[in-house]
Amino acid sequence: MNKTIKLLTAAVSLVLISNTVIAKESRYPEFGNGRIEQNLVKASEYMVSSANPYASEAGMRIIAKGGSAIDAAIAVQMVLNLVEPESSGIGGGAFSLYWDNQEKVLSSFDGREKAPMLADGKLFQENGKNMSWWEALAGGRAVGVPGVVAMMEKVHKKHGKLPWAELFEDAIKLSEEGFEVSPKLAASIAKRTNPALGRYEDTWKYFFPGGKPLQAGVMKKNPEFAMTLRRIALLGAKGFYKGQIALDIVGAVRMTAADNPGLLTAEDMISYEAVERPPVCAPYKAFKVCGMGPPTSGGMTVIQILKLLEGKDLQNLKPMSPEAVHLFAQAGKLAYADRAKYMADADFVNVPVEGLINGDYLAERSKLITDKDMGKAAAGTPPNADKNWLESKSPEQPSTTHFSIVDKEGNGFSMTSSIEMAFGSTVMVRGFLLNNQLTDFSFSEERKGELIANRVQPGKRPRSSMSPFMVFDKDDNLTMVIGSPGGSRIINYVAKTMLGVMEWDMDIQEAISMPHYVNRNGATDLEKDTDIAGIKGDLEALGHKVNVRDLNSGLHGITISSDGLQGGADPRRVGRALGK
Repeated sequence: MNKTIKLLTAAVSLVLISNTVIAKESRYPEFGNGRIEQNLVKASEYMVSSANPYASEAGMRIIAKGGSAIDAAIAVQMVLNLVEPESSGIGGGAFSLYWDNQEKVLSSFDGREKAPMLADGKLFQENGKNMSWWEALAGGRAVGVPGVVAMMEKVHKKHGKLPWAELFEDAIKLSEEGFEVSPKLAASIAKRTNPALGRYEDTWKYFFPGGKPLQAGVMKKNPEFAMTLRRIALLGAKGFYKGQIALDIVGAVRMTAADNPGLLTAEDMISYEAVERPPVCAPYKAFKVCGMGPPTSGGMTVIQILKLLEGKDLQNLKPMSPEAVHLFAQAGKLAYADRAKYMADADFVNVPVEGLINGDYLAERSKLITDKDMGKAAAGTPPNADKNWLESKSPEQPSTTHFSIVDKEGNGFSMTSSIEMAFGSTVMVRGFLLNNQLTDFSFSEERKGELIANRVQPGKRPRSSMSPFMVFDKDDNLTMVIGSPGGSRIINYVAKTMLGVMEWDMDIQEAISMPHYVNRNGATDLEKDTDIAGIKGDLEALGHKVNVRDLNSGLHGITISSDGLQGGADPRRVGRALGK
């Protein structure tokens, strides 16, 4: 089987609404060393930045017709499910922030998957021993109850303007008439990013027609997905969680994936609810930064990194200097240590949210940052913390997506969406893939008689790193919408990009394009084939263990000022920011 993909381009006209026209160009520019050129996009009225041009165009059309940011977001997500199926979709989960610009109110919504009610702490154990992650990822065992549809309907009922069914039209049309396969999707298939991709027949036939991997540039249809979307468009979320779609999902989890079956039931599907939760916010110098609270660790951990660095005079350091990278890595170590011990689903365990982002606590923790690498950081004891949780790890894979939207009224939407591993569980039903998000739980429920916060429990939501964020100025005006895929590295990607704008006066595209540096309480990772790799020796002299590696984010962001909107898209993927 051919393991390489020639990255093709096809000239198309990108015609936007309201007589806004982009000159003829390739929909998917050629990659150069795994990157494409992305330019800052400016607009005065509204903007969409997402991981695929088809999706950004769909969102723009909705706003042009009078739709709100959530209306556009539904169109964007449904199209992404079709054109970027390896990353997100209705078979997965998501977290989102919605800014109501008229009321000046920020809301956050939890569409994270839930464990079946029959699941317990031994879900990923066989014969008393933990399964390997590779044994657990494919099939039905790791499939949680999907949350995307329920969450989007919940936000739409509160903030939507256009009819629900109208928001599915672009995805339905593309499913029936065909879309151009992107270089990213083609490469993910050909490289077997998920080694189980060919295990189940429906998935194999879809991604390997005639036994060969889909090629970039070919037109691909998905009429089965179109029928699924038509049912959801007609019936709303109940068309997904009740009736034949739900039964087909349960059947796929328990029977199609008979080699690694799951415990999902029709009752689990029917009882799923998306939850509106309070956002997590903290001051950072002249700004207020806001993210999503538990069960994602992203909001708290990003805020911890920022607050740990707040007194370090970053403005007078070059953003890619050894000194700046060292400080960022040390803050990452401290934040990830707390994350591993305390952060999980707050509906099941006591997560000291306010304590973890407490300014006095973090100011004291920041004193541990010196001019030498600290080695492995230990968790602190934030106010109101349970002291008996054990640290846990979960692999959290980088195949996720993020999109940022600002509509004509200045409402903002920031959503990170995922099916976990690339192609999720590799179980396909009704034209979409099911998640394997339950592998984000700790496979061990206890160690030496002490419980782990992020253990499997019936109905529990696994810890996540998804980090949709918004930034506000001192007058409570929205100034930035940002987020990224990237597994547990999401936190680093988002925090560094926010610092690029807030500390180093970069425009949003410069901040997104800046080479990555990451630390998750271990080695410091530097992005391969970028200038940042050149400081490896300087960091090693400070005591760092350094890895130079690919760091494939998918940052998509928008900044808002008196001069209008500016948008950026990650050059490491094939997305696009569009605005009018």
